[in-house]
Amino acid sequence: MDAFLPLLLTRRSVRRYTGEPIPPEACRPCSPPGCSPPQPEPPALGLVVVQDRATLEALSHCRQGSAKMLAGAGAAILVFARPSVSDVWTEDCAIVMSNLHLAAHSLGLGSCWIQGRLRQAEDGRSTEAFCKHLLALPEDWALEAILSLGIPAETPPPHTLEEADWGKVTFL
Repeated sequence: MDAFLPLLLTRRSVRRYTGEPIPPEACRPCSPPGCSPPQPEPPALGLVVVQDRATLEALSHCRQGSAKMLAGAGAAILVFARPSVSDVWTEDCAIVMSNLHLAAHSLGLGSCWIQGRLRQAEDGRSTEAFCKHLLALPEDWALEAILSLGIPAETPPPHTLEEADWGKVTFL
């Protein structure tokens, strides 16, 4: 716990990046759902890593008002699932996104969760339809979210345990 709690307290959503490329090994998807049985064929989850500058710029228009940081990011990881293969795909995708956030932070990278499911692109299409069209992805994939990754242009101050909203917790 000594190494994990500081990681949680210092990980912040980063929306401004230097624009520098990030090492390919830092983009490697590193967190399939924990403790799950072997993935069926076709797999329930899919991760798409985007590092091409022009594609990141185009991807920055996938959400109304909240994906602009992708234009300056070093990479993006899109987390998809096949709902026909797993009835807990949203939970599995959330686990993957959370783990990717922490993995990025542990490598000194900034990251930000960009919600994709049930959101709209600037052109009026769904964020999912926009991303699948842009990246030529299978129709049966459902988008959960996008993680922007990059070298942070600034480092927000860490959280403290004292500022936690303990009113949301019930101890029995």
